[in-house]
Amino acid sequence: MHAVDLTIAIVNWNAGSLLGRCLSSIADHRGNLISEIVVVDNASRDDSTAVLQEFPQVHLIQNQTNLGFARASNQALQQAHGRFFLLLNPDTEVRPDALEAMVGFMDRHPDAGALGCQLLNSDGSIQVSCSHFPNLRNMALESLGLSRLFPRSRWFARFKMSYWSHDEEAEVDQPSGACLMVRRAAWEQVGPLDEQFFMYFEEVDLCLRLRRAGWRIFFTPQAQVVHYGGESSRQQLDVRVVVLYQSMIRFFEKHYGTWQVLALKGLIVGEMAGRGLVTLSKALLSWPSRRTLKPYLARYAQVAWLCLAGQRRGQE
Repeated sequence: MHAVDLTIAIVNWNAGSLLGRCLSSIADHRGNLISEIVVVDNASRDDSTAVLQEFPQVHLIQNQTNLGFARASNQALQQAHGRFFLLLNPDTEVRPDALEAMVGFMDRHPDAGALGCQLLNSDGSIQVSCSHFPNLRNMALESLGLSRLFPRSRWFARFKMSYWSHDEEAEVDQPSGACLMVRRAAWEQVGPLDEQFFMYFEEVDLCLRLRRAGWRIFFTPQAQVVHYGGESSRQQLDVRVVVLYQSMIRFFEKHYGTWQVLALKGLIVGEMAGRGLVTLSKALLSWPSRRTLKPYLARYAQVAWLCLAGQRRGQE
């Protein structure tokens, strides 16, 4: 029997401006849980280290390079003592009773391998935070932009589930990795996060492995966490485009057949061509913006080449 109820793992990269608020919210709202916090810092260049000095109870793992989300999370959870693990983004704030509500839910549902909570925007509105597992149909609807044109359609917006209000308890495929609780026994059964995913799709892969191993995955609105969203990835938006599609291709290569991987790559090439044309048109219509848009054109070309040449590149 583990004496610690919950191990909270936070991977930080240059999110010091929000990390302090995240840690303060945990301290204020951990309730009666016996918990521990492990922060893995991926070679931040901001004031993250100074912020962490204000929280001596936090166990810090300081990496000399950016090892990515999956590998850093695994570092944290190799040292975990909790019955449950919580993968938590540094750009979040825990609301009152959220942690106890999530642990309580997992205790009441012994067949639950993972649990997501209701994520809120800074203005209190509800974020879309659950998705169906990626497949060729879902990715085609995303690539063609139909999910954005018909966000309330159960068919067109199936992947990101924007048609759903996220205000009721439900069994789901994949909650957001911004706040994802995993049962220790389930984690130990299916294995840690796949470190071939530098960033993105690692939690999707984990949830799919949990489901295939017989575990159920749930969402509860009884626990709320404010998610400011993408503080780290927003710092390199153009690089993020490449990493996102790189991880998507990796996910399909791991879980689907060759023809589906080839079809996905065809969809991505078409999407990149469309994005490139739109971006080029914007640059021509607004000549002063061409310098800011040029990196995006280069990244779209890089993603297309990634598909056509079958090469993989890490984060640059």
